Amino acid sequence: MLPIINRLNNPLLKNIKKYESLVKKINKLESHYSKMSDAELQKMTALFKKDLNGGKKFPLILPDAFAVVREASKRVLDMRHFDVQLMGGLALAEGNIAEMPTGEGKTLVASLPAYARALEGKGVHIITVNEYLAKRDYEQIGQIHDFLGLSIGLNLPMMDPAEKQKAYNADITYGVGTEFGFDYLRDNMADSLSQKVQRPFNYAIIDEVDSVLIDEAKTPLIIAGKTPANQELHRISSILASRFKAGEDFDFDEETKATSLTDAGISKVEAAFGVENLYELDHQTLYHYVINAVRAHVIFKRDIDYIVKDGKVLLVDMFTGRTMEGRTLSDGLHQAIEAKENLEITEENKAQSQITIQNYFRMYPLLSGMTGTAKTQAREFREVYTMEVVQIPTNKPRARVDIQDQVYVTADQKYRELVRQTQEKHKIGQPVLIGTTSILQSEAAAAYLKEAGLPYQLLNAKSIEQEVQLISHAGQRNNITIATNMAGRGTDIVLGEGVAEVGGLYVIGTEKHESRRIDNQLRGRSGRQGDPGSTQFLISLEDDMFRRYAKDEIEKFKKKMTADENGKILNKNVNELIERTQRIVEGSHFSMREYNLKLDDVINEQRKIVFDLRDRILSGNEFIGILESMLNGSTAHLIDKHLPENFAKEDIDALELSLEGLFGHPVDLPSEKAGRKQIVNDINERVKEIMAVASNYENASNFISMFSDVAKSQIDSMWVKNLESMTHLKEGIGLRHYQQEDPMRIYQREGLELFTRSFEHFRYETVSIMLNVIQQLQVRSKEEIQ
Repeated sequence: MLPIINRLNNPLLKNIKKYESLVKKINKLESHYSKMSDAELQKMTALFKKDLNGGKKFPLILPDAFAVVREASKRVLDMRHFDVQLMGGLALAEGNIAEMPTGEGKTLVASLPAYARALEGKGVHIITVNEYLAKRDYEQIGQIHDFLGLSIGLNLPMMDPAEKQKAYNADITYGVGTEFGFDYLRDNMADSLSQKVQRPFNYAIIDEVDSVLIDEAKTPLIIAGKTPANQELHRISSILASRFKAGEDFDFDEETKATSLTDAGISKVEAAFGVENLYELDHQTLYHYVINAVRAHVIFKRDIDYIVKDGKVLLVDMFTGRTMEGRTLSDGLHQAIEAKENLEITEENKAQSQITIQNYFRMYPLLSGMTGTAKTQAREFREVYTMEVVQIPTNKPRARVDIQDQVYVTADQKYRELVRQTQEKHKIGQPVLIGTTSILQSEAAAAYLKEAGLPYQLLNAKSIEQEVQLISHAGQRNNITIATNMAGRGTDIVLGEGVAEVGGLYVIGTEKHESRRIDNQLRGRSGRQGDPGSTQFLISLEDDMFRRYAKDEIEKFKKKMTADENGKILNKNVNELIERTQRIVEGSHFSMREYNLKLDDVINEQRKIVFDLRDRILSGNEFIGILESMLNGSTAHLIDKHLPENFAKEDIDALELSLEGLFGHPVDLPSEKAGRKQIVNDINERVKEIMAVASNYENASNFISMFSDVAKSQIDSMWVKNLESMTHLKEGIGLRHYQQEDPMRIYQREGLELFTRSFEHFRYETVSIMLNVIQQLQVRSKEEIQ
């Protein structure tokens, strides 16, 4: 029996109705497939594939495919899909996001569409948020698909290319989202097509889709090469930045984190380094070092954004509280933090290739996802990824109680209330999970509990090794667990014996997060599968979110505020203030992601051109076509550059010199009296003659290999330099706001100019090298004949 759905509040009513109808069909098929032997059930996979290859439409096989998976799951895992899990699977199979609360068995849901879509033979990627979950799902859910005759693969960091190729060639591949993205970048740096590990994109299911596509989308995926850092420049810039004053030497927007030097700050930099004009292109690198030093001081806070461990800076993911092992900031920003902390300055990471999470996942023709918290971000999912959020009903009615937020004047008063509530729950044996937004805050909460003599387990980025064990035990009697955001993902908190009788898991949030989704994730740790439980947020007006985003509003509010003797604010409109501030923050973050995506869209167009050409070069099948296209492009560019409509003799001289560099031999063009058309025709004839000679080597494997090596080397070098130029251009846009021109237009226009210039240089260099090689081969052939 399907649960009752509040249809009035469901904007995707048509989908839900359709899914209900399909679930009835699947349920009717259950008895049919349950009578089959294992061998008969396993043969269904080949039959489905045959039907699809024969032209049968995918939706027509769905009910049977889902019924087969359900039956296989019962036999292999002794787990039968609930009706709501079937509904979730149907939403995923169509490329939607299934919003299902914690504890509803999302992992099992993915087994359904993964099997059905894998029957098409184009590969399915199942994306998780960490390696632990990828391995767990591969080992557990993979058993169903293995039983049904599909191959499964696991894609993890540090695997060798042969292992990765095997994983990607499987019908279903499990792995972490960022690793799939890095593999894409590495594939487009490979020395040959045979070294590539991925095959064309087809279909992906993303678990915790909001975490992967939204929270992680703020940081692009970058593959960087090590280059020596200018240690002295980093240290001097850091000393200078430490003396700068906000509002006087630099402007810093706490909401957007945008940082720029004021005229006074620029003057100080010019005086310190003895330069006349910091705006000149020659001093772009100096500006880059100084602005990084300022960012390191004002944006990045120790024990919030990073920790220092064993003399190294380890970045902390603000949404999970985890340290990001092996991740460093690129373009010298990491070294600026090291200089600030007086640590040994490591080599800089210079981007060799990069892509945003958004642009990577938008390459999948069909994308789907699961999460307990997506509705608040429905607009972004629709606009950026063209995915709709479908709210799937729960299997059992929710028994969790979400208590009204309590707001206090000071952080101290808030923490004292935290101690009082924790003591109260601890006395009756009720487990308490305390959720915090940063390492610092988790340690502050721990200090208050310690002072009160309460036992607790502290779970933050510094104790990641114990994460799974600690969080899984958080539902046992008498347990008090303090956790950063990582508590909200991946591991179910199962209630221990006797806990349901004392009220289930009690969750306390010590600060509102910058996204309502993260709050909802924390709440979702309690009350899984109809379990009892309750949640409560304790907030103070000194919390980081208010300080950064609502300073003025808080000051106004305080004038009319009333509070009791414990500092608890009694004004009813305080909750409106909280919700309004959170919406402002969410809007700000969305605007930042939108802006960064627009910036990357400019590079993305360049990336498509470069990666496509690189693949064609590596294929070795289009040697003559590519060389001819590049030669024609370079000559056309030189003609446009040197031969205006009203040209003179000196213009022809300049053109002859440029063509000599390209062709590799002196060029004698007709005089200016011949006219522009005649000169252009003369050049085109020379190009035809060159290509006629080049075509003699069309099937010479050594020559084709040499062309591939030269062109690949040139295009890779060009791409690295272009990325660096685009990064510096992005930074420099901040200097242009005085021009009152849209920064995005500046970036698009000048980015196109930069890329055009870089691409023309690559084309010219590649052609000139190859024509020189052809000439040498011709000379050698003549000598051999003589």
